[in-house]
Amino acid sequence: MKKDKDFIDDNRVIANMDVDGMPRSVLRKAPRPKNSDAFGQYVKKKEPIKLTRAERRSVIWGMVSSYLLFGGIVFGAFALILLFCIKVWFR
Repeated sequence: MKKDKDFIDDNRVIANMDVDGMPRSVLRKAPRPKNSDAFGQYVKKKEPIKLTRAERRSVIWGMVSSYLLFGGIVFGAFALILLFCIKVWFR
């Protein structure tokens, strides 16, 4: 069967197949556009978020408390495994 229509490329991006961290090509390096997103649109610069001193302190306390909670859970699980080994498994 013969094709009736030839494919014409109009340079539109339907789905971006770039993977972050992987080179674009093995044979040559093509420069990536710096100021555009995956679909070639220019991104607007966002204003940095201004936090007050109380808000900044609250964010830092939230991060520290989440790390302490996670550390407590890991330490508690390790202690339970150690107790199980000492009292049940190694007897």
